Amino acid sequence: MAKAKGKKTAALKSDKVRVSMKLVTSDVCERCKTPCSRGMNYAARMRADGAIGKGVPCILTRHTSS
Repeated sequence: MAKAKGKKTAALKSDKVRVSMKLVTSDVCERCKTPCSRGMNYAARMRADGAIGKGVPCILTRHTSS
């Protein structure tokens, strides 16, 4: 006899890997030792008059948690 096909168990929420990055402002991006294109574009936008920004995720501060 053939075995019955069972349901695959989905990954639990606790088993998933979470990736998070710190939000940095334009002044941090300008002082960065290893500038990235995302940070430099953000800093350029913030130099314009009346610009309002809340920061960009910094790839250099990326860390994972499970």
